[in-house]
Amino acid sequence: QVQLVESGGGSVQAGGSLRLSCAASVYSSNCLGWFRQAPGKEREGVARIYRTTGSTVYADSVKGRFTIYQDNAKNTVYLQMNSLKPDDPAMYYCAAGALSPSDCSDGYFPNGSWGQGTQVTVSS
Repeated sequence: QVQLVESGGGSVQAGGSLRLSCAASVYSSNCLGWFRQAPGKEREGVARIYRTTGSTVYADSVKGRFTIYQDNAKNTVYLQMNSLKPDDPAMYYCAAGALSPSDCSDGYFPNGSWGQGTQVTVSS
């Protein structure tokens, strides 16, 4: 089982930026993703990256503002979040899995590994 540790969450004013990091104990999964869940809401897939091709997928709500990218040398995947909005606050989770390209694109992680989450707060 891959161990994932997220970091980088915090509090920022609307319009500000944060970069989340997810360090993996073993960098063997071919699909890495970021999800978020706010109180009283369902978990939402934010972004995924298919490591083999570098293909990325974003939720419509974050397109143009968030970027997912990886650093293979550091076994780490990042989520750069710019122009943060009052709708973005949530607990953000990193996930990793050995998935097909379509499952990765769909954000379907049935047997994936998950991190403990990092909290993002946006003040207006």
